Amino acid sequence: MSDPKIIIALDYPDANAALTMADQIDPRRARVKVGKELFTRSGPDVVRQLVTRGFDVFLDLKYHDIPHTVGRACAAAADLGVWMLNVHTLGGMAMMQAAKQAVGNDADSPILIGVTLLTSMDQKTFEQIGLRGKMTDTVLRLAGLAKDSGLDGVVCSAQEATTLRDNLGAEFQLITPGIRPAGSDQGDQHRTMTPKQALEAGSHYLVIGRPVTAAADPMKALLEIENNL
Repeated sequence: MSDPKIIIALDYPDANAALTMADQIDPRRARVKVGKELFTRSGPDVVRQLVTRGFDVFLDLKYHDIPHTVGRACAAAADLGVWMLNVHTLGGMAMMQAAKQAVGNDADSPILIGVTLLTSMDQKTFEQIGLRGKMTDTVLRLAGLAKDSGLDGVVCSAQEATTLRDNLGAEFQLITPGIRPAGSDQGDQHRTMTPKQALEAGSHYLVIGRPVTAAADPMKALLEIENNL
């Protein structure tokens, strides 16, 4: 595929396990995501190794700090050759603008997206942290702030994708975790959809972990999901 829609979450405790899984996946059929545990244990070298293997890497570290610090971190991520990285929209416009300035707007610049509300968050948790109203209204407000700050898109629940697409335009990238093929265990995700439903709702890319990585034949599982899109 020229633009694979599936991003495989390499949620492993070390580089060896992550690379062993990556070696079972055709980089022409999927991208990969490196998150906090893997990056903290294995460092930037695991990203370099994945890039060398031909993978587009989504570095999922959700930067959230003062603008200068986030800008420097995003510049460092761009130097690793990542395809996509993210920041927390709750860091505010100045922080997001600093991140965008750091990665640039060139054709080979990484895609920069914002995190609004985690897909593991439900209404009870939303209210526990002091937020009020509807979660979808908060997501829309934060996503709009991300767009106004120059970001390329946001991470969102597939259940919010249609609203975001309708309000922010079809070019604003929507990256959706919490994707579960029909019949899969939801795990710790509360706001989920199947891959087909998520794309129909407006998602551009789908983050999928255990339904592929826990399968006896990961590549076969990936192709089955792809065939049902």
